[in-house]
Amino acid sequence: MATIKNASKRNTAWKRFKKNRLGYASFWIFLIIFGISLCAELVANDKPIIAVYQGRVFLPILQDYPETAFGGDFESSTDFHDPMIRKNLSEKGNWAIYPPIKFSYLTLNYFAKEPNPAAPSSDNWFGTDDRGRDVLARLIYGFRLSVLFGLALTLVGVVIGVLLGGLMGYLGGKFDLITQRIIDIWRSLPELYLLIIFASVFSPSIWLLVILLSLFSWINLSDYVRVEFYRNRSLEYVRAARALGVSNFQIMRKHILPNSLIPVITFLPFQMSAAILSLTSLDFLGLGVPPDTPSLGELLSQGKSNLDAWWISLATFIVLVGTLLLLTFIGEGLRNAFDPRRGGQS
Repeated sequence: MATIKNASKRNTAWKRFKKNRLGYASFWIFLIIFGISLCAELVANDKPIIAVYQGRVFLPILQDYPETAFGGDFESSTDFHDPMIRKNLSEKGNWAIYPPIKFSYLTLNYFAKEPNPAAPSSDNWFGTDDRGRDVLARLIYGFRLSVLFGLALTLVGVVIGVLLGGLMGYLGGKFDLITQRIIDIWRSLPELYLLIIFASVFSPSIWLLVILLSLFSWINLSDYVRVEFYRNRSLEYVRAARALGVSNFQIMRKHILPNSLIPVITFLPFQMSAAILSLTSLDFLGLGVPPDTPSLGELLSQGKSNLDAWWISLATFIVLVGTLLLLTFIGEGLRNAFDPRRGGQS
């Protein structure tokens, strides 16, 4: 009965979420953009998706081929921006299908008509950065990195926050009191200073950032989960389960947790926003991902260093603010849909 009731609640909440036009539209827009970024290699790449030369079929997007395979003179990897290679692939019987954006995030446009950073043109739609790399390609790859980073950090934060918050709320007593004091001490640690120290000791790495930020990402969520578990443990269905001899683990997993997911669900978009903003800020300060890794913070830093190249800052600002707005609208829609105190307002 409890499972059917929870499923009914979720269906009702989803229907309320769909009525929130701004949140629901933001949800699908975000999914579509993220889906496109997951296929970034098919959207922005300096290699053809498929090529046919002298009757042979090549898949350059999956495998490197020497220049000699396309009529070149050297055994080095093929530069498909080379005019000679382009000419050979355009001859009768030969052809190639290129991605819409013919640059990857590391591709240097050696054949640019203007000095770098170059303004938007027919070749580079959003211009190039100070090294001649395509800004739009770096935005696509950087957006994907930011969202995946946010998802990883949110997942770790949810697991730790739900586990620790649930134990505090259900067990209570000395365990709750001592754990809260430890969390208060941990919360007071200067997160930015710790990141600066670790960044100076270890080589920059996206996984190092995930580990370091995960040490703090669960704290706020654990507070919400603790309150929900503490409230639900005294309700009649929990007392009935105890009377039937159900173990504490089963009570928490099957009975209390499904009824305590409202703060978790509504917290996810805001947690992702905070994670993306943290990564962008650290990259802007030079404490984030390794050099040459596409990131929104690195592009903002380039825009600050090249104020005349307005296209770098403007495009990155639009992507960053648009992403945060979409996640905020989704979070507000989920909060209105799942929080019964709001009456399911749309």
